[in-house]
Amino acid sequence: MKDVNKLKGGIYGLLVGDALGVPYEFHPAADIPPTDMIDMQPPAGFSRAHMGVPPATWSDDGAQALCLLHSLVEVGRFDLKNFSDKVLAWYDYGLWAVDNNVFDVGIQTSMALDAYRSGMAPEKCGLIRPDGKGNGALMRVLPLALWHEGTNEELVEDAHAQCPITHGNITNLVCCGLYVLIAGYLLDGLSFDDALSSAVAELRRIYSDKPDFIEEFEFRLCPDEPDIWRGNGGGYVVDSLRSAVMIMKRASSYEDAVKQAIALGDDTDTTACITGGLAGIVFGYEGIPAKWLEELRGRSQVDELLAKWIK
Repeated sequence: MKDVNKLKGGIYGLLVGDALGVPYEFHPAADIPPTDMIDMQPPAGFSRAHMGVPPATWSDDGAQALCLLHSLVEVGRFDLKNFSDKVLAWYDYGLWAVDNNVFDVGIQTSMALDAYRSGMAPEKCGLIRPDGKGNGALMRVLPLALWHEGTNEELVEDAHAQCPITHGNITNLVCCGLYVLIAGYLLDGLSFDDALSSAVAELRRIYSDKPDFIEEFEFRLCPDEPDIWRGNGGGYVVDSLRSAVMIMKRASSYEDAVKQAIALGDDTDTTACITGGLAGIVFGYEGIPAKWLEELRGRSQVDELLAKWIK
């Protein structure tokens, strides 16, 4: 049986990281306050992003992750149509958005969901911009790893399958595949370095008969070249994954991990969300600062959903 502390840590880790990063988004690293001053409410004088959004509010990242978890709880397995309908309900009506307030929606996501509303098959929507390689599928995929009870092949297949409603390029699929395997090995209790190396080896095995995927994995992600695994907080999906991996290899606590993610600047909410989900597994729900959990808006709704999942 999976550790409840790690499961709750993964969900709340991504939500708290997202919410913490929202006010700092779009700022270059040079403008981000020192890490000891990063908080839900930025220090006085800092020109916060999303001025109309109250502090401690998760963004599109957390909302879509909750759409995925909601779908898994409701259906009992991954179902692309059910999940896609929930993502569209978020986009149109604010499902799983705090106060039903939808903000910070990416261009790729908007175009794909507009197409889905108009009747395009969900498998095709994320290819409306064929070269779209933003981090919009990676940011929401963690619930699959937390929920999953089957084989690694099935987990990777589902991680791929949740991408195309918004981000169907193969680069997105491969990044999501590696991320969920890392998370799965962390849930098994491996150290981060061991989880990473195990995930790389396992993804090579899974992709061994899929030449397009193995080529993308080897030459786009370059898993055997750790010297280039330095992310800079950008919205490119490979950079987002590298940022999270780089941080988690040296993070001393959940707080340290998400503050390092925000310190990179740029796409701060998503980098902190992707990193925070992994950090929440490693350090557990109990490792997330109580102050941030208490401040997090919308928490009662999340607890209700978790109660339907974690018995």
